[in-house]
Amino acid sequence: MNKKLILETGEVFHGQGFGADQDILGEVVFNTGMTGYQELISDPSYCGQIVCMTYPLIGNYGINRDDYESIEPAIKGLIVKELCDFPSNFRNQMTLDEFFRNKNLSGISEIDTRRLTRVLRDKGVVKGIIVNADEDESTVVQNLKTTGLPTDQVASVSTETPYASPGRGLKVVLVDFGSKLGILRELTHRECDVIVVSQDITAEEILLMKPDGIMLSNGPGDPEDVKGAPALINGLLGKVPIFGICLGHQLIGLACGAKTFKLKFGHRGGNHPVLDLEKNKVAITSQNHGYAIDQESLRSTDLIETHIALNDRTNEGLRHKFHPCFSVQYHPEASPGPEDANYLFDDFISLMKDFKNQESTAKNQEQEHAQF
Repeated sequence: MNKKLILETGEVFHGQGFGADQDILGEVVFNTGMTGYQELISDPSYCGQIVCMTYPLIGNYGINRDDYESIEPAIKGLIVKELCDFPSNFRNQMTLDEFFRNKNLSGISEIDTRRLTRVLRDKGVVKGIIVNADEDESTVVQNLKTTGLPTDQVASVSTETPYASPGRGLKVVLVDFGSKLGILRELTHRECDVIVVSQDITAEEILLMKPDGIMLSNGPGDPEDVKGAPALINGLLGKVPIFGICLGHQLIGLACGAKTFKLKFGHRGGNHPVLDLEKNKVAITSQNHGYAIDQESLRSTDLIETHIALNDRTNEGLRHKFHPCFSVQYHPEASPGPEDANYLFDDFISLMKDFKNQESTAKNQEQEHAQF
């Protein structure tokens, strides 16, 4: 299929289509990972986006049954330099093209991805569309400039019905803003009794479940579009320990009075260095976000900056001064990427245990006072 990618800024890239034969419109972003395309395609945080892979050869180890981050992918499309038709891997079960056909997804190959990445780095994230090669380019560009993108991505990827992943350990409510399965895996690996709930749940409904902790997941889009999240978080602060990841991190910032802004071209890949300001240690992290916390706005809040990105010095972590609540902008569950920051899940377990012990001690003291 002769196809072309057209950006709203006027650039045109000719290539060959793969997957389903259909026009694809979305926000064009780039990812710097050398591997992990299966996890990327199935990551709900890419909802509505067309992703350009900067690594030139994609699909060389195929698709397998184990590396999904969601049941159904939310990505709009994929852009690659060279698409591998003959994967070589003992876990391979189908090619990337076959997977895209099965899931009714579309992509384009034989694109100069280095040139495209330079355009995105220079001009920032832009709208783009993959169309047939014979489409009139000037007409497409005009339509792109007047076409808006959806703002309800979180609602479209969040679970509608609560479900449980039973365990015999601490009880965690995972608020699904577009959660990756990697988060659930890390919690269940630590024997947590996890209940996954929709993004529109209320604080009152969560507290009735008597959780030991709250996990606020990753997710797509602008954090300011998730209108109910600040009220949810403020209704939980101080009552139960909270850990936020990526979008969950941004929502904690908004709930506590900070502001967010859109990055020029975002952070997407498995090779981003982050400095832990409290431990003075650097971790190589997996990231996928297009928005960040405004550091200047933190001064008027009860939040402390705990991590920064070494590439551009933007915020990567927060901790509440008074309540058991912390968050990171990156993905400690990785998938794909390094597991340097995996220890944060252990920190969350310790936070929940300490909070539970403090509550138990306070309750015993109250009972002792009541006897006299």
